[in-house]
Amino acid sequence: MSSLLGRLGGAAAARPWYTVLGWALLLAALLGLAAGFGGTPRDDYRVPGTRSTAGLDLLHERFPEMSGASARVVVHDRAGHRVPDQALAELRTRIGTVRGAGPVAEPVFSADGSTALLAVNYLIPVTSFKGSEGLDDLRAAARPTQDAGLQVEFGGQLPENFTAPDGTAETIGIVAALVVLVLSLGTVVSAGLPLVVALAGLGAGTALTTLLAAVTDISPTAPTVASMVGLGVGIDYALLLVSRHVEGLRKGLDRRQAAAEATATAGSSVVVAGSTVLVSLFGLKLAGLPTYSSFGYATFLVVGAVMLASLTLVPALCSLAGPRLLRRSERRTDGPVKPKGPTRTERWAALIGRRPVAAALASLVVLLALAAPMLGMRTWPQDAGSQAAGNTTRKAYDLVAEAYGPGANGPLLVAVDLQRVPATELPAVTARLAADPGVAAVAPPLVNRAQDAAVVSVQPRTGPQDERTAQLLSRMRADLLPASGAEVTGVVASFSDISKRLSDRLWVVVPFVVALSLILLTVLFRAPVIAVKAAAMNLLSVAAAYGVMTAVFQSDAGAKALGLPHSVPVSSWVPILMFTVLFGLSMDYEVFLLARVREEWLATGDARGSVLRGLAATGRVISSAAAIMVAVFTGFAIDPDITVKMMGVGMAVAVLIDATVVRLVLVPATMTLLGRLNWWIPGWLDRLLPELRIEHGGDPVMAPGPGAAAEPERVPV
Repeated sequence: MSSLLGRLGGAAAARPWYTVLGWALLLAALLGLAAGFGGTPRDDYRVPGTRSTAGLDLLHERFPEMSGASARVVVHDRAGHRVPDQALAELRTRIGTVRGAGPVAEPVFSADGSTALLAVNYLIPVTSFKGSEGLDDLRAAARPTQDAGLQVEFGGQLPENFTAPDGTAETIGIVAALVVLVLSLGTVVSAGLPLVVALAGLGAGTALTTLLAAVTDISPTAPTVASMVGLGVGIDYALLLVSRHVEGLRKGLDRRQAAAEATATAGSSVVVAGSTVLVSLFGLKLAGLPTYSSFGYATFLVVGAVMLASLTLVPALCSLAGPRLLRRSERRTDGPVKPKGPTRTERWAALIGRRPVAAALASLVVLLALAAPMLGMRTWPQDAGSQAAGNTTRKAYDLVAEAYGPGANGPLLVAVDLQRVPATELPAVTARLAADPGVAAVAPPLVNRAQDAAVVSVQPRTGPQDERTAQLLSRMRADLLPASGAEVTGVVASFSDISKRLSDRLWVVVPFVVALSLILLTVLFRAPVIAVKAAAMNLLSVAAAYGVMTAVFQSDAGAKALGLPHSVPVSSWVPILMFTVLFGLSMDYEVFLLARVREEWLATGDARGSVLRGLAATGRVISSAAAIMVAVFTGFAIDPDITVKMMGVGMAVAVLIDATVVRLVLVPATMTLLGRLNWWIPGWLDRLLPELRIEHGGDPVMAPGPGAAAEPERVPV
């Protein structure tokens, strides 16, 4: 593989303008196709096999006017006067004419009359609307009412299903990354190069995602998460290649030789690291939710695109930049640039080598302490109560909670099959529901025209995120409703089922992703001990990130610091999504370090020394790459969407922990302690595994140094 990549890098460096022109044409073609034929992201929250979906299917079949999307239009008089009946009547008429709207219910007034609630049940599902068109129609219908001086806000399923990305998070991440790159590489040219490459790959991947949205449902949040991951890894991959190219220039290689060597060595690490990320994303398919699959599709396309951009554009742009990649002081020096003494990274590596036991124990204690809050993690899908204060859905949520009680924001809908539950039993059912201490109100049953289905709306006393609401749902299903013929559905019931499904599936996804990563690392490095150790340390990194995220978001102080109104449960979408992405990203740094250590091991046969030299050679790059990724992810922590915010915080913390405590302390300390056992492999496994070399082979520019082993030394069984 390294020889092939070396030839690819050398060819791109030999004809750099052809490579740049090829990428420009490719980007133009993809962006043009996306603009002309691309789709609009939208969510699909159906969860086959759950009780809420069974209830929704019953309504869709027999009571379609109650099975589509829903919305709440909240009208409020800021002066505290009663909302005029005439204004509400006109608003109801206008809302009734918007696309897909069914009959608009009679307004429900608050106790003082200053707030009125209009419920709209659509005849079509929320996935029928593209982008913000459903919310835009409601806003247009409400504009005359707002012009009359009344406050109108929108909540419910349809408005809450729309997220408008504004690019602020991406911009902050890019600016922060550029600052780190300048400090790391020393010149504006070398700093800008990884950024250009990452943006090219991100553009191609985003265009492909838009095209994919035309043929399948892609969650509106998926492109943002994919951009977050793609931008971070794209800059990291390009940085690794640029750093190795500059290293070649300092050794006296010409620009083509330096590009070939960088692509053969660092490029191999990029392929392995990127492949690990892509393999980890397959775990999202096991979550059993179409929305999760769309996150995997989008991120897969973006990461694949930035990998391709790194392996082709970096050598071409490095060739065009030439010696400008070096600092000015280095350009004035003839011949190879000799180091003036041990670097800080080399001194750090030597320190870890002298105290491996203390370093390993200290880092393990830190990781376990950070992971401890994870034991108290609560999960719940996001709702309007967690959104930013300026969002219309959050304003509607607050108005409803104040005027009607917190449970009015999450009614539970009971779908009743009157072919299995006699209509005469409905009064008894509603009476049992109303008598429950967790129920604030029960609306009279609504019966369809065929008299074979009914809907009963139940308002809890507590809000959607409250644990007591979930307990009420459990009681309704177990004790309060008939054993068959009645199912609880609606947004809250669906989210509860989603949360349970994701919680159960986590223990399917984790072994799958870990097993695939173990197989990949074992095949590539031919070192099962290293593969198992890498998986264990990645699990520690993810656990520590979960712990910090739980401590931040489930405390008022942490949540308010991030712009949230109060503490919130961890979004149900986040644990599996974070695990699959982070496990792959953690492997990036593991591969960067191990590839260099293995290079030294093959060249010298010195197990202990190869760890120290590998850490000394890659420590600065890993630290810089991690700083860039932390900067990018932190930018996404300001995103108004709660899922993106949690992903940004959790991934920034995870990368920071992984690149410092784990990669710069725990990994080298344990590898130093294990010595030659790092490279032990059973004879039968050695014979079974294919020979996939990721180290350099026999290229002239890549020839091993004197005394290098022709083949990896095998540690006897």
